Order: sequence, then C-alpha cells, then structure tokens
Amino acid sequence: MLLLLQSLHHPILCCTQNPKPKPKSNPKLLPHQPFLLLQFRNSQRQNRLRYLKNLGLKPATSSPSDETLHWILSVVDFLKSKGFSDSDFPRLSFLAPSIFSSLDVDRSLNPVFSFLYNDLLASPQQARGLILRCPTLLTSNITYCLQPTLSFLRELGIKNLNVPTNLNAHLLNTPVDKLISKIEFLEDWGLNREDASKICARCPAIFGYSDENNLRPKVEYLVYKMKRSIEEVKEFPQYFGFSLERRIVPRYLYLEQRKVSVPMRNMLAWSDEKFYAKWK
Repeated sequence: MLLLLQSLHHPILCCTQNPKPKPKSNPKLLPHQPFLLLQFRNSQRQNRLRYLKNLGLKPATSSPSDETLHWILSVVDFLKSKGFSDSDFPRLSFLAPSIFSSLDVDRSLNPVFSFLYNDLLASPQQARGLILRCPTLLTSNITYCLQPTLSFLRELGIKNLNVPTNLNAHLLNTPVDKLISKIEFLEDWGLNREDASKICARCPAIFGYSDENNLRPKVEYLVYKMKRSIEEVKEFPQYFGFSLERRIVPRYLYLEQRKVSVPMRNMLAWSDEKFYAKWK
C-alpha cells in the first residue's frame, strides 16, 4: 500500500517514452551567414574592379554600382566575342569611353558590326582593324551617318573601303555634308563639280584636311605665289598631301632660283636624293 502511494507521487519513467526533440538549427538563420555573404560579394566586386583596371577601363565613379559593373563587363564580353584582345581595351576606352556605357549591346553595338560585315563586306578581322583605328565608329548612327557615307564614297568611285587603314576608318565616320564641303571648296576656286569630285576620289585624304589650316594656304600658294593654275591639281591631286612648309615652299624656291619650271609631280613626288641630284 505504501509503495502504491509512493508511485502516485513519483511517476515511473518508461524507457519507451520519447524525449522532447531539440529544435533543429536552420542554416539560413545562422548569425554569421550574412557576414560571409557580404564578404563574398565584396570580394567578387573587388575582383571585377581589378579585372577592369587591368584592361585599362575605369568606371566614371570611384564606387560604381553593381549594375554599372554588369553593363561594362557585358560590353567587354561582347567585344571579346568579336575578336578584340585585352590589349585593345585601353585604346577603345581612351578614344571612345561612351562605348562602355552601352546598356544593351544588341541594340547599340551589334548593329555597327552588322553594318561592317554586311554593307561594307568587311571580315571580322577587318572590322576589328577599322574600329581600332577609329573607335568612335561604334558610336556612330548607322542610318544617318555610316550608310549614307558609304553610299556617297562608293558613288565617287572609292574602292577597298573595307581595308583597315586610318584613312578608310575615318572616312566611313565622316558625315556626308562634311565630305561635300571639301568638293564645294574646290568648286569655289574654279573647278566644276565633276572635276572637284574626281580630285577628292583620287586623293581621299582631302576629305580629312582642314580648309583653313591646310587646303586654303596650299591653294593660295599655288595660285598667287607659284602662279600656277588650279587646274594642275586635276593631274596631281596629291599636291594637297605634301607639307607646305617642309616640301612645297622649299622645292619651289629652289627651282625658282635656278629658273626651272617642272610639273608638280616631279617637283614634289621625287625623293630628296633624286630631286636635288637632278637640279644641282
């Protein structure tokens, strides 16, 4: 009886009784997890900034947003897919930094490559060469600049525009109205439109020369000092490609002292050795 009363006050523990389970820890709720995630993100961000710095690319702000870094890296990946190497990016960034602010390469950069491949008929290597020589090609408007300019140059008879030279790259990036202004400049000196156009077609570098600092002084020296006709440049349009101070003037004065008159081609195109040996 006594034992029975004791059992009422002290319940018997059964070995089959399940102990109260301990709460499981949730790894997502670990107190150190946010810190590790932040540390990982900071490390990833620093690696991206270091990568861009090695390419010579410097974001506009000292602390660019993750979104900005994503845009820049997207442009880098796109250009690398077009054959550009790490060593190309410093030049691209220096001469055309706006390239790397493109928010959508498919709408901003890819159409330029399509133009170079399909309209200009440039190979991927040629397209890369043209862009490296004039990176602002990538920022040009295709409808209002590149396509009209290409059509205009082809109408003049200029060929091989897909060859990656400095001249070709900058010609393609020149608006039509600027090209026409050079033809009109020659017209103002008495040449008709056809002859002026042919002169520019035979010496396309004229399209890049300044009127006031290059073309005008040379025409004035030709007409007023040398007493030659503007018509002579039809036979030798490369006249505009020679330096006035270092080539044209010294050779003209040298011949004038000897009372010698020769065609402009002989006066300017010959090497110094041949020229001065001919008229000692």
